[in-house]
Amino acid sequence: MRNLKSKAVFNKLRYCVLSAASSVLILGCSEPQQNAQTSLQSEPQSTQAAVSKPVVYQVFTRLFGNQQTANVPWGTVEQNGVGKFADFTPKALQEIKALGTTHIWYTGVLHHALVTDHSKFGIAADDPDVVKGRAGSPYAVKDYYNVNPDLAIDPSQRLAEFDALITRTHQAGMKVIIDIVPNHVARNYQSMSAPDGVKDFGENDDTTQTYARDNNFYYVVGEDFKVPVSPDYQPLGGEAHVQSDGQFSESPAKWTGNGARAAQPDINDWYETVKVNYGVKPDGSYDFPRLPANYAQRDIQAHYEFWQQHELPDSWYKFRDIAYYWLNRGVDGFRYDMAEMVPVEFWSFLNASIKMKNPQAFILAEVYNPALYRDYIQQGKMDYLYDKVGFYDSLKALMQQTGHAQDVLAAQHSVQDIAKHMLHFLENHDEQRIASAEFAGDARMGKPAMVVSHLISKAPTMLYFGQTVGEDGSEDAGFGKPSRTSIFDYIGVPAHQAWMNGGKFDGGQLSQAQQSLRAYYVKLMSLSTLPVVVAGNLLPVVVDTDNAQAKQRVMAFARQYATQRMVVASNFDANHSHTVSLSLPNDWQQNNNTTVRDLLENHPVQTIEDGQITINLAPRASVVYLLED
Repeated sequence: MRNLKSKAVFNKLRYCVLSAASSVLILGCSEPQQNAQTSLQSEPQSTQAAVSKPVVYQVFTRLFGNQQTANVPWGTVEQNGVGKFADFTPKALQEIKALGTTHIWYTGVLHHALVTDHSKFGIAADDPDVVKGRAGSPYAVKDYYNVNPDLAIDPSQRLAEFDALITRTHQAGMKVIIDIVPNHVARNYQSMSAPDGVKDFGENDDTTQTYARDNNFYYVVGEDFKVPVSPDYQPLGGEAHVQSDGQFSESPAKWTGNGARAAQPDINDWYETVKVNYGVKPDGSYDFPRLPANYAQRDIQAHYEFWQQHELPDSWYKFRDIAYYWLNRGVDGFRYDMAEMVPVEFWSFLNASIKMKNPQAFILAEVYNPALYRDYIQQGKMDYLYDKVGFYDSLKALMQQTGHAQDVLAAQHSVQDIAKHMLHFLENHDEQRIASAEFAGDARMGKPAMVVSHLISKAPTMLYFGQTVGEDGSEDAGFGKPSRTSIFDYIGVPAHQAWMNGGKFDGGQLSQAQQSLRAYYVKLMSLSTLPVVVAGNLLPVVVDTDNAQAKQRVMAFARQYATQRMVVASNFDANHSHTVSLSLPNDWQQNNNTTVRDLLENHPVQTIEDGQITINLAPRASVVYLLED
């Protein structure tokens, strides 16, 4: 959620996804078996393999099915259109599955603050003074027990329509992930759909106190909230609106979502949200038991039992009950926004509670401080974290022709002890599109990067909708700015719409270059079924060349699982071919009769000579060699 929110640069359970034709079964806490398939009879196919690592397809749900192309800045839903749950047809889901997808992360599902008026369904519009964009930020959740009315054909039946989407996704052989945003809620949080007996956030708060352990919020006692002002910003781009008057009633004022404590936050603060209190006092001390250090090595059961012995802050139980509610509706896992802004002890409590209810639940968290990675995995019991600071950042620099291949390898080695927990991505809703002028300006630069990102470790891979057809995010959406597809506005996504082809989901409007790019992704992602990709150990490969630019731009590594061996090399140079020799791991160099077959780009079959493979790589080209004796 870093887009227009200045983010701080602040398993024991792991999963193998077993794929059998159209079904996906997740087995918790199990390493791949030694009798797993370790050789190929033909080109790798997902239905021929015994194991697959997780592949997450992130889709911004509001934008996915939208077919309108007007793209008026700050446009209304009538002008610019909006996608629906129903747009995820069996055909659409089949095409998502073709990318090797095991889990779909439906982003922006929960009912968040938005300006559009659904009052005829009993849903009041929110005040533009405390909403970012017209369509609203998905990270300003207004009601944790319902879904965004924009996404339903009939907003009065929106939960039923989402339930039907969960069912269709499961029938397509994939699991469902949604967001939980633990650090903050919408300034105007009010659940109209909470189950009987569930109290709203803040409903029982003692607002005469800045802090109390069981208050859900922090308060600026004695002061009313004031809407932030800026000469550079007007709600709705300056359009007149009955509620856009620079006023919002909140007395006393609450602390803002990023921790700002002023009654009038700055325009750059997360002013549309209020911070949730987990029992952290204003001085930073904790009002709950600390988790003993040795629990980093203890299992989920032990974590669960530890917390049953203690009375905990009210917010802890509220979020546990929210997670239970969605698990009971068929959701298979969660992505946690800005997890590091919430104490690790809470995550131990919540994740243990979730896993005791559903041991197969998929848990992904946003943590950007590498010093905290191990705490949130080992003590917080996260399955996966974004590998953003380190791996993604160094890979982005290499894609932009400014980084060095060795920096990417160094970043990978720095997390080698937790590598299987570090989810890899090239795009998501916070990051610039690869094809944008501000990033690489060429979607083809995603090809070598995706090869490296997907194949270098046991970690899951994430794809963002539109990535595989070269979406460039160049639209002037209004609140959201070009280079990132806006999460705040009603907008069409042109390259994705060309693939969608009026709801046929057959790529019928794609250019030849776009069709070629998607085909490349499909072929690459099919390799996630190879046991060496699922479970292989990372081994060094030396790039032998006298060309300094080739040293900088060509990245290579090897992986091995049982008798299956793979060598990967990618040329990140956008303009120049490079000929290099790859020196293989020492114990691979004995048999010069080994055949080296490329699984991706159909480079010529090679043989090993003196422990090396010599190859010529065109700009942005990669080899994925399978070694066969």
